[in-house]
Amino acid sequence: MQISSPVVVGREQELALLTARIRGAGQGAGRAVFLVADAGLGKSRLANEAAYRAFGMGMPVLRGRASSTGTMMPLRPLTEAVASLLRASGPPNSPELEPYRSALSTFIPEWRTGATHSPSLVELAEALLRLLGIIGRATGCLLILEDLHDADAESLSVIEYLVDNVRDLSVLLLATSRPQACPALDLARSAAQRRAAELLEPAALTPAEVRSLTAACLDTSPATVPGQVIDRLTHDADGNPFVVEELLAAMISSGALRRVQGSWQLAGVLDANIPNTVVRSVSDRVDRLGGQTRQLLHIAAVLGQRFPLPVLQAVSGLDDRSLLGHLRAATDAQLIVPDTALADWYTFRHALTADALLVEMMPTERSRIAQRTADTMEALHQVLPEGWPQLVAELRITSGQHPAAAVLLADAGRRTLAAGSSRSALALLDRAHQLDPTPEILASLIHALAEGGQLDRALELVNHLTPTAVRQDEANERASLHSRLAYAAIMARQFDDAVSQVESARRILGPDAGPEQMATLDVVEARLIFNLPGDRDERLATANRLARRAAEIAEREALPEVACQAWQLLSSLARSEGYEVADAWLERILSAAEEHNLPAWRIDALMRLGVNEFLRTGTVSRLHQGRRAAQQLGSIVLGLSTEVSLGLPYVMCGDFVAAADVLERCESPTFRMQNLGELQTVQVSQAMLAAHQGQRRNMDDALKRLRDSEGKLSPNKTLVLGMCRAVCALLEEDPGLAAQELDEALAWELANPTVYYLTGRYGLRLLVEVVAGRAGWGAHDEVVEAPTSTLRWNQQFVLFARAILHGRSGRPVEAAEAFEAAVEAAAVFPMAAHLGRRLVAEAAIVDGWGEPAVWLRAAEEYFHTAEVPAVASACRALLRRAGASAVQRRAGRDQIPAELRACGVTVREFEVFELLADHPGNQGIAKRLYISPRTVEKHVASLLAKTGHPDRAALSGFARQLLA
Repeated sequence: MQISSPVVVGREQELALLTARIRGAGQGAGRAVFLVADAGLGKSRLANEAAYRAFGMGMPVLRGRASSTGTMMPLRPLTEAVASLLRASGPPNSPELEPYRSALSTFIPEWRTGATHSPSLVELAEALLRLLGIIGRATGCLLILEDLHDADAESLSVIEYLVDNVRDLSVLLLATSRPQACPALDLARSAAQRRAAELLEPAALTPAEVRSLTAACLDTSPATVPGQVIDRLTHDADGNPFVVEELLAAMISSGALRRVQGSWQLAGVLDANIPNTVVRSVSDRVDRLGGQTRQLLHIAAVLGQRFPLPVLQAVSGLDDRSLLGHLRAATDAQLIVPDTALADWYTFRHALTADALLVEMMPTERSRIAQRTADTMEALHQVLPEGWPQLVAELRITSGQHPAAAVLLADAGRRTLAAGSSRSALALLDRAHQLDPTPEILASLIHALAEGGQLDRALELVNHLTPTAVRQDEANERASLHSRLAYAAIMARQFDDAVSQVESARRILGPDAGPEQMATLDVVEARLIFNLPGDRDERLATANRLARRAAEIAEREALPEVACQAWQLLSSLARSEGYEVADAWLERILSAAEEHNLPAWRIDALMRLGVNEFLRTGTVSRLHQGRRAAQQLGSIVLGLSTEVSLGLPYVMCGDFVAAADVLERCESPTFRMQNLGELQTVQVSQAMLAAHQGQRRNMDDALKRLRDSEGKLSPNKTLVLGMCRAVCALLEEDPGLAAQELDEALAWELANPTVYYLTGRYGLRLLVEVVAGRAGWGAHDEVVEAPTSTLRWNQQFVLFARAILHGRSGRPVEAAEAFEAAVEAAAVFPMAAHLGRRLVAEAAIVDGWGEPAVWLRAAEEYFHTAEVPAVASACRALLRRAGASAVQRRAGRDQIPAELRACGVTVREFEVFELLADHPGNQGIAKRLYISPRTVEKHVASLLAKTGHPDRAALSGFARQLLA
């Protein structure tokens, strides 16, 4: 019989904390709690109690468990947890989850479509975080994940993400694990150390608690339990509640402990009849079920904590009726229970039960059963179902068949890697390599290491491969491996390693390389050469030649993805020639993506086309198209990238509110998902947002965050200097500092190939140098020769500089025309447009052309409203220098219509203007404003001059029209 306590004993503190955390989750205070304890100490019992109490508070509960059967099945506990709730209620119908449906389809089969996007782990984690937030929004929710010591690496990565971000949600994450050395324990301890989670480690029961537990199991008071029973349980169980219950059950089953007239009494000698260990307890209980049931449970134990019935039946040779009879007997004895997550699977009630059965078996018996079971499983299926190759491999290892196990693990690792689970693939391939280090397995392991970000170890192991290959297909595979490592090294900016890998690939392929290998390697080498030191023009020419060759081969040989890689690089290189050429390459990517169903490449092309469109015209319509396409695909990463790409255009177009909103919305997800490239773009854009408003402190804060995340020098250098620091210096009226920043940006750009062309070299730097008198027509003509000077952001500054040069050359008509063209180009960039007005006006005052007072009033109004005091003050000073009245910043100025503020109308003049609409004479206006008629006459004269009206009647009519 099975004995179990109806109450939890000795866990009052743990239950109190869990209850408090459940209540907290219901009130919006999310938390993560880890329960870490040996088998039998009550982790599952505490989890059950937590689930019961959460249910009692009306809280949804999601529950999943990792399994020792098929330990490398990615995301098993999380998928089971989501299914445990949604199989009854169905997925939530929330529009907020729309961008995450594709990623969530990993857990929710109903949401699977024909989309080909395979979500990354960070996408899965963010999507699951959003789902939990929706589920728990009203009442909170409890997510229970058990036995994480058996969890796969992908699950642990997602769980770590949840742990670090669950505080912002109404969610309690409760995870259990054994204290054995494993990644789950490392996660629990590190999370507790950084205070992202709480760690509970239930201790063994004290002798008093063992007495209480025994009494609860026997449904009696502690005082009535025989002392010898308590002594034996205290000695043998070592405070383990499960062992207490097992030993107590054995005492009762053997007849040594009996209930007589309502009280428990000893009916035999405990030393002779009671087992000394739980192993013996389980063995005795199994013996009573008969020999065939015992044999069946031995096979099940060899299979693992969970086991499939078809395999059990095939190995045992039992017919359906006999099999079900033995299963029913073992279930009635509470040794096994049906697996709620998998049909036709069973699980041992407790891990110690399976362990005990294995311990009592002789090694030769375990080996024999393992081999027979493995043979049977492979005979049942031509292709083993998901998770079975790992299980069969474990059986082969148990039976000593290591090479066969290595083949199974390596094949499973390759399939897992192809499915996007690089960490589980790495674990499988690493173990396969340890069992049988063949060159094929080593090559697959190196590939997985590169995919998993462990580049240094991959580069170390690649040296263990034989330097030459015998067969052509082997040579191609080896060369592809070196190409992948070279690309990974380029992305990590380890250029020396990349060079070495490219050389190895070229050496292996020799002169007779196949087209696919040649094209792939050309693209990688082109990217590498673009980043290497040396003559800039020569590097660009070589990179262009290699990329073109790769594109031609890929197009001829029908290799669409390789072609897209080459066209993408060619588009970036072509920017210096003109954006029409760059767009032509991107349109080819777009066409190929549509033809060959490459949705990620389609979005990439749309985004790049959108960026180019903005650079040429200042519009963002195509960027919005790319964002919609990413949302339709369901890619969180690509969708986030399109969002991030809008931040910089919003800043440049002066829509600071929209820029702040999109950057704030993107900062947290990019940080959580550790998407460093996008995070750095957000940080650069935040620095630009502050700089373009003259907020140096905020700019410096953003740049500090950028430096902390970059670590190494990056192409952001020119953006920081030219689009942030130089602009901020100009808004502080410090042209000398701006010139220094722009000079440094130019020096960096000349030494490093770049595809960023807005950082001053082709526009702003020319204007600053012309204003200072350090540049003339020669510098102007040199900049204009570059196609990138026609980009709209650059063009405005070039035209402002041209206007100044014409004015200095005594050509006022040409100067005015250039100025008007500059204002038209700058129409979509209000901050830059008014900064240009302020800089040109100063030169126009000196050279005597144009309407500098009009320009300065408009600029002063803009910068005053934008709270950029240095430029506003400079505009007022220049107005006085030009002999025009400077704006008086008095209370009530914000009530003046923009059209009148642009004319320089003062607050008092506007008061007179308002009264003119009713035709009162000077006397009437003077009386109402408590000023003299002569003062009114002066204000009217000033209004006539500023607004350009011929007489008082026309001015009065204008007042009635404007104020209507």
